[in-house]
Amino acid sequence: MTATPVKVYGPPLSTAVSRVLACLLEKQVQYELINVNMAKGEHKSPDYLKIQPFGQVPAFQDDHITLFESRAICRYISEKYASQGNIKLYGINPLEKASIEQWIEAESQSFNPPSGTLVFQLAFAPRMNIKQDEGLIKQSKEKLAKVLDVYDSRLGESRYLAGDDFTLADLSHLPNTHYLVNGTDVKELFMSRDNVGRWWEEISGRESWKKVVEMQSSSFPKS
Repeated sequence: MTATPVKVYGPPLSTAVSRVLACLLEKQVQYELINVNMAKGEHKSPDYLKIQPFGQVPAFQDDHITLFESRAICRYISEKYASQGNIKLYGINPLEKASIEQWIEAESQSFNPPSGTLVFQLAFAPRMNIKQDEGLIKQSKEKLAKVLDVYDSRLGESRYLAGDDFTLADLSHLPNTHYLVNGTDVKELFMSRDNVGRWWEEISGRESWKKVVEMQSSSFPKS
């Protein structure tokens, strides 16, 4: 375990923040979670902008260094603390790392755009009293279905996206998929594909992610 906890700024309900939290838990890194009340504009305060110049979450501090962008933070955590926790999380040789990287890129470039749109439209917009864009929802579902067809084929060949071990390639998909599978009709896009459904049940059952979900549950505003 680390001697001095790293600091993560942002609410666990954020998909990007929850990605970092899952990585820290997988790597057994001590951390301090510092809430940023975005409703009150704390993410735009001068002090916060010093560590996250774009005024987004998460921000991350480890001693004297600061980082932003959740996937970059996860890479850093996995490299710096390579010998603790899940040592396979970011691979242990160049080929493993390359395979993990290609699926992280697939998540970022192909999976995240439609799934992120659906998370906002279906999970967050209703809570924020924002009108849903039915045309955008339909378009995003169609795009996501095509991505999941590729995933289903890949997961018919290997247990996880990058091979036989759970890695950042899989972890990166946890936040968006969690919101979509729990409480929206998009669940069927995942569960109707046998290999994707099997994969989701496995990765979402990891102790690290279950702890993140507990944090999210306790963070929901009480009605």
